[in-house]
Amino acid sequence: MTGRVQSASTLEGSADTILRTACVDCNDADAVDVLCLALQPDDLDIVMLFFSPRTDISAFIARMGDPFGHTRLVGCSTAGEIALNGYAEGTIVALGFPKSHFAARNVLIEDLDNLDSQQLVANIIRNRNALAAQAPGWSSEFSLLLVDGLSTCEDQLTAEISFGLGPVPLSGGSAGDGTDFSRTFVLHEGRILSNAAVLVQMISRCPIRVFKTDHLIPAEKRMVVTGADPSRRVVTEINAEPAAREYARILGKDPEQLSPFIFAAHPVVVQFGGQHHVRAIQRVADNGDLVFFSAIDEGVVLTLAEPQDMAEHLQRELQALADPKAPDAIIAFDCILRRLEAEQKQYLGQLSRILADNRVVGFSTYGEQYNSMHVNQTLTGVAIYPPDED
Repeated sequence: MTGRVQSASTLEGSADTILRTACVDCNDADAVDVLCLALQPDDLDIVMLFFSPRTDISAFIARMGDPFGHTRLVGCSTAGEIALNGYAEGTIVALGFPKSHFAARNVLIEDLDNLDSQQLVANIIRNRNALAAQAPGWSSEFSLLLVDGLSTCEDQLTAEISFGLGPVPLSGGSAGDGTDFSRTFVLHEGRILSNAAVLVQMISRCPIRVFKTDHLIPAEKRMVVTGADPSRRVVTEINAEPAAREYARILGKDPEQLSPFIFAAHPVVVQFGGQHHVRAIQRVADNGDLVFFSAIDEGVVLTLAEPQDMAEHLQRELQALADPKAPDAIIAFDCILRRLEAEQKQYLGQLSRILADNRVVGFSTYGEQYNSMHVNQTLTGVAIYPPDED
């Protein structure tokens, strides 16, 4: 990638921040020691790790045993990281949640193809009650979801989780694998799993704000999905024509030119409830079908969307989160297609500076979760604010 993408560097969070953050080169032989020095894990309730797909994850987790032996570890692989200096590659980003401000319970959700919804909801409700009893004076609840980005189960999973969470806001991201789409994983307390998810439920003395934003405006061009296999997120026909060929015709492109950069520059959205939600295209199948990042059913009307200036939009949205006071940190889940668009339009440097100035950390995803929805080409996250008494 071009632009300001950070790599091969070690960063430490500011001493005056509540959320402890650190970043290290994933190939650094001293990576664990560096993270330990930055995070000071003895008083942390939980540590969340976002791994570059270049990481030798088994070896890294084995080295984590001694210094982080009493700290719960959760995390996932990425399609790129967001570190303290903005967009990064080839790194491990770590977030430490101190017990003085956070209490957490986590749920491992295995075998996503055979989801036990009743047990999942029961576990979530049990954790909510336990957290409320553990920290009776704290009122800020939120949840973070990390899920295998190749599982194709995020739509159902977020819907089921919402039944247990009730009014508690949720933000999350689908684990990535760069732009290879080969293998993604989640980490749960030493175990590395595919076809799985980790839900982290938190209560905090810090005010929080969960958000979702994208820089897209629906345009006039529309198309109807006339053939689809929602379980595989495949669209076979648009306007009763082969899907990829018809999508290319509407764009005025040669079907052979379709690529992730084209999909990022010409996204489609669905509109309901007075809002639009992006349904991003992942790739063209060998037979000319379109494979999406979210489930698409027959009869759905897709609208082409036009992008706003990415830098101006991001600056405006993050400024809104800083009103009336600036967050201590923002945990962000940012779609890989936003990153690809930024690369293509040479916005990476500007966006990195904006992210760094606003203390944004997180990773680039294969999809984003916001409350009960799985969305695409979107930035979701949690802004964490200092308590009033601090």
